[in-house]
Amino acid sequence: MSSPTRVDLSNCDREPIHVPGSIQPHGCLLACDATAARVLRHSANAVAMLGLDGEPNGASLDAVLGLNAAHAVRNTLARSGEPTRAALSFGMGLSSGRIFDIAAHRHESSVLIELEPVEADGMHPLEMARSMIGRVFALDHVDRLVRDTARLIQAMLGYDRVMVYQFSHDGSGKVVSEAKRTHLESFLGQYFPASDIPQQARTLYLRNTIRIIPDIDFEPIGLVPVLDDSGNPLDLSYAHLRSVSPIHCEYLRNMGVAASMSISIVVDGALWGLIACHHYSPRKLSMSRRVAAEMFGEFFSLHLHTLKQKHKLEAAMRARQLLDRFLRDAAWAADIEAMLRGGLDDFASLVPCDGVGMWLNGRWSGRGSGPPEAAISGLVDFIGSVADGKVWATHALASLLPGAEDYSDACSGVLAIPLSQRPRDYLLFFRKELVHTLNWAGNPDKAYQTGPLGDRLTPRKSFAIWKETVHRQAEPWSDAAHEIAEAARVALVEVVLHHNELLADERSRADLRRRMLNEELNHRVKNILAVIKSVVNHPSRDGESLDGYAASLRGRIQAIAHAHDQVIRGDGGGSLRDLVHAELIPYQNTGCAVEVDGPPALLDARAFAVLALVLHELATNAAKYGVLSGQGGRLAVRWRYELEGDCAIEWRESGGPPVTPPDRPGFGTQLIKRSIPFDLGGRVRLDYLPDGLHATFHIPATYVAREAPAPSSRAAPVTAPPAVRKADVSGARVLVVEDQLLIAMDLEQILGGHGVAQVDTAASPAEALRKLQAFTPDVAILDVNLGGESCAPVADELARRQIPFAFATGYSDRSQIPERFLAAPVVRKPFEADSVIGQVSELMRRP
Repeated sequence: MSSPTRVDLSNCDREPIHVPGSIQPHGCLLACDATAARVLRHSANAVAMLGLDGEPNGASLDAVLGLNAAHAVRNTLARSGEPTRAALSFGMGLSSGRIFDIAAHRHESSVLIELEPVEADGMHPLEMARSMIGRVFALDHVDRLVRDTARLIQAMLGYDRVMVYQFSHDGSGKVVSEAKRTHLESFLGQYFPASDIPQQARTLYLRNTIRIIPDIDFEPIGLVPVLDDSGNPLDLSYAHLRSVSPIHCEYLRNMGVAASMSISIVVDGALWGLIACHHYSPRKLSMSRRVAAEMFGEFFSLHLHTLKQKHKLEAAMRARQLLDRFLRDAAWAADIEAMLRGGLDDFASLVPCDGVGMWLNGRWSGRGSGPPEAAISGLVDFIGSVADGKVWATHALASLLPGAEDYSDACSGVLAIPLSQRPRDYLLFFRKELVHTLNWAGNPDKAYQTGPLGDRLTPRKSFAIWKETVHRQAEPWSDAAHEIAEAARVALVEVVLHHNELLADERSRADLRRRMLNEELNHRVKNILAVIKSVVNHPSRDGESLDGYAASLRGRIQAIAHAHDQVIRGDGGGSLRDLVHAELIPYQNTGCAVEVDGPPALLDARAFAVLALVLHELATNAAKYGVLSGQGGRLAVRWRYELEGDCAIEWRESGGPPVTPPDRPGFGTQLIKRSIPFDLGGRVRLDYLPDGLHATFHIPATYVAREAPAPSSRAAPVTAPPAVRKADVSGARVLVVEDQLLIAMDLEQILGGHGVAQVDTAASPAEALRKLQAFTPDVAILDVNLGGESCAPVADELARRQIPFAFATGYSDRSQIPERFLAAPVVRKPFEADSVIGQVSELMRRP
């Protein structure tokens, strides 16, 4: 038999551990052809262990194992869904009368059959796995899961020491949990370099998730033959009996370990870590117990992944809540800078860190561990030169910034969030040098053996090498930390930088405010014109006279005028009570008893404008067909606040003429039913009762205040679209993203009237993205300003899917269009049919 290639620390990363040419002696191995019909190789101990009369090579598997056992092995292989995953048969009797547990798997062109003598250990693997899983199933925190798992496996499998070992980004590992006999030294919290587990060993841990060494001083059992006729060794990557690298054996021997077992922890397809079991005397675990441990390891990996995702989501939600609270407070804060500096403790909770600080307007405020204040200015200048206005991070600052090594113990990691578009102001998070957070947990006088490969292969020497490797480095910033930092940048940069720029150049900002105000007024006028145009364009009811149609039109336009007059004069909205009274004043002498009752309620501009039209339509219909059309009726308009803060408005008619649902809903009915859900995200219910209409409207709390809101001077400019030529768009599918129902209906009418086959309308970016999951339009039209939300996410998704789109706007320039889409076409508000259809046709012709 050829001896394995000699390996040492200089070539252990190249050691061919998957083809050792030998197995461990606690079982035997047969290698067959692809159909498991004939034995091609065997381990040298197979003849004696199986009780065979002669050499098995060349013999049929039926002759070697017996017909029943061979048939059972082939059946388990046929049932196995994964060729490289062992198919198992427990307590299988052979023709020799001996009983074995058998594991068989396919790999490349061979079937490998591993046989181990049965050992009665009193528990079925499924029962054992079920018991272990049941004890950790309800754990809902990663730390508790990791801690309890080490204790559970030690109790169930009886090893002297069980450790949960987690890999870092650079391949090094840390003992994050430990259960041990009381007299043993603790390795908890200790780090070990990546070289302790070579790369090819990590690959095998991914392939074969359970690994056992019953006796570290075993004598390897060679394969017969070691090489096949083509000169190739047998690949034992998935074999449980595979022999062990002498370097690994020496590593364990130096620690005093006599037997070991490892269970791979695989999260999201990558090796997260290992459950390492050590025993200080030989210990063999039966195949059934190993299978139970393997099943538990797979559940542990899935449960760990689930908890990590859950905690990541919870951290993101907490960060979002903190940022939302900051934005709410910032809207009312007189001194943004003082508010930011006072919130450093809150910001520190965004991402795990050892210190946090803020460089703002040339002044520094800090908490916890970080660079000395004298070094902050140089650090900020350096970040400004490399960050390019984006979130920037490093876990090894000393390798990038000269002089940072002087304070690397207090600050080796930096995460920087820019607070302006210019490289000037930053929110900074710091992490200490990693080795300065550790202490050796064991006895410093503990002596370890030193084998022929040197004292490098001992825990304390490995730890010393790891410390040298990570010197002047911090724990790296995770992807989740980067995501939270980017969310914080988006939330902070506009408010803070806008505030600073106002203070820096008030005259320039005053000119800008005037320009923005003019643009905003221009935008509002164009939106009003678009709404009026939509009202005018909707057809009259069948049989309606010209005078009646004109009267309806005048009433609707007056309602619009009243709503926008209130918005301009007041603080951006108005009183619900005043609005109800204004709409009912024309009917005060009809003889109908009118009751108006409800707590103080102030509507914002958006809700005020929508409700003005809704109440106008209700009052007009009541005057034509309901209680306001004759004597003796009663109308009650009441509102109340619900538990969630929403405002519920009731319109109840009684004692009037009989009311029936309309046969064909006209424009007014559609407006009553659709405008509040579409424009405000609220709910509407209409009940046509025998004695009168009963309507209920739910206005979300976002649009209603119990106290007067603070005045707002914020304005926002937008863009102007060019005219395009009219063309054929018949059969097209169009997505319209527009938060004003009437404007959306106008656009629907224009598109439908020119042969567009399908128009899907969305009122918000979130709704548009949901529709795009099931609907692929030919063209999309996006309103630039969706009630304070940006259409950019929808534009990004359309661009990713190569769906052409245009922006719809009433602004005169392109300042509100995202910078990356400045070249996109626009259509102007109010819409002209020729312009819209021509632009849609032009977009459809684009490749």
